Amino acid sequence: MALFDSPPISLCLLRLSAIGDCCHAIALVQAIQRQWPTTKITWITGKVEANLLQLLPNVEIIVFDKSAGWHAYRQLWRTLKGREFDALLHMQAALRASIASLGIRAKYRLGFDKSRAKDGQWLFTNYKVAPHGEHVVDGFMAFGQALGLTEVTPHWSLDLPDAAVLWAKPYQTQQPLLLICPAASKAYKNWTAEGYAKLAEYAHHQGMKVMLIGSPAQQERELAAQICALTPHIAENLVGKTSLPQLLALIKVARLVVAPDTGPTHMATLVGTPVLGLYAHHNPSRTGPYYCRDYVVSVYEQALLAETSKTADQLPWRTRVKDKNAMQSINIEQVTAQFERIIHDFNLLQEPV
Repeated sequence: MALFDSPPISLCLLRLSAIGDCCHAIALVQAIQRQWPTTKITWITGKVEANLLQLLPNVEIIVFDKSAGWHAYRQLWRTLKGREFDALLHMQAALRASIASLGIRAKYRLGFDKSRAKDGQWLFTNYKVAPHGEHVVDGFMAFGQALGLTEVTPHWSLDLPDAAVLWAKPYQTQQPLLLICPAASKAYKNWTAEGYAKLAEYAHHQGMKVMLIGSPAQQERELAAQICALTPHIAENLVGKTSLPQLLALIKVARLVVAPDTGPTHMATLVGTPVLGLYAHHNPSRTGPYYCRDYVVSVYEQALLAETSKTADQLPWRTRVKDKNAMQSINIEQVTAQFERIIHDFNLLQEPV
């Protein structure tokens, strides 16, 4: 039974990280806004993620800076002192998020059911949200269904700031544009520099402009430099050179993004840009690019079977492959085959009408 049959006055969403999961959760926020435009929404999130979420209209963003240690909790609780929400959407099954939730007053405290909660998250909530599909996005939309939303099909629509659009405008002429985001925040999720370089050369010979994108993290910069050293067909290396709004604007004007399991994969979903995802450690049915799961290159099932002698259906929903070399099992032939499929199906080499 739905918790609300009329619009709640205020809701608090707790999702501190990461960028990809915050992109997923935007679909829920926008579904709430469509059905209940008068409901006030507060989102507690991380410092980096706030740079993207500030683009959401009519959403109060409160930053939780985990680097501040216990001071971050005290600051958050002081900020929320005297406030009470109709419901807390506790959408991060991590201990630090659960501790942060102790200072959030709400009648209903929604969290994952025991099969999907971890780090004891179920102890901090009083309403367990049942699974609603396999993908993380569908699991988030189930929070809306529990609240009383009648339309829980995910949709994303995000207006970009004029400054970011203006910054990205010159790249509209460099088409067809392929963006390769070679690195994730965890290095074991990355494919090889040699593989990316071969893909860049293949795309170049198809007539595409190839650019690299990513964060300023040292390991991301190093991987980008390795790729550039292996091929002359990188038109520009933008790794670490864009803000999140600029990166989103750039992704919007691109024809295709190629990436492992990382934030820009899901930023592309926000703006409707096709994605070719590379997966080995997490089930792409759960964490893949929402609209382009059919185009992933995945060795997850074979790596999982080799590691556990079981299939994904026989293991818990969150099970990940631990072999740090699993991504190296992806070969260039697999990637170019999917590249050809997505190029053809989305007509990415054609001039837009």
